[in-house]
Amino acid sequence: MSELKFLYCMNPHSSSFSSLSSGIIRPIRGNISEYRGILAKAKAGELIKLKNGVYADLDTLTSSMVDIDAIVPGGILCLYSAWYHYRLSTQAPDAFYVAVDRSRKLTLPVFPDIRLVFQNRNLLHIGQKHERVDGIDMIITDLERSVCDAVKYRNKIGIDVMVEIINNYLRRPDKNLSLLTEYAKKLRVYNTLHQILQVKL
Repeated sequence: MSELKFLYCMNPHSSSFSSLSSGIIRPIRGNISEYRGILAKAKAGELIKLKNGVYADLDTLTSSMVDIDAIVPGGILCLYSAWYHYRLSTQAPDAFYVAVDRSRKLTLPVFPDIRLVFQNRNLLHIGQKHERVDGIDMIITDLERSVCDAVKYRNKIGIDVMVEIINNYLRRPDKNLSLLTEYAKKLRVYNTLHQILQVKL
């Protein structure tokens, strides 16, 4: 069974009252008046309900990034989302790609578009980092893990996409080939990556 499985979702829900930054809101527990105000705004179409107790405004949902952790706690931005962030690929992601433990059971909102990437627990946290992406603090795969993921899932994303990502990585002055090799061994893509690098370097 493949270690990667996508779950596609899309949603329309909104919020803009209080609590969370970046336009995603959780009503303060016990504040009945605020809660009623949020429900009224949601009913009027000014806010969208992402999931129980979490709302967002339309401006937030149409921006380039949303607070992923508010929707998928502990989720790790990865694959197309990470490749685009690091400018490893010119292909803008068609959804937010978020890695989670394959044992998790999650109910996603219809909007924003999220594709869950289910991974084995022992591999999930390799190369994760906290970074500010479009003004929002989140967890994302680091540069080298993102490249290894391109190799690992080359049959799903296409060889041409993988080659683009590796070529762009090798042009970067901040590349770390020793760390790339370390991750590749842990993720069991070392042999494939080594063959590619022998041609490229």
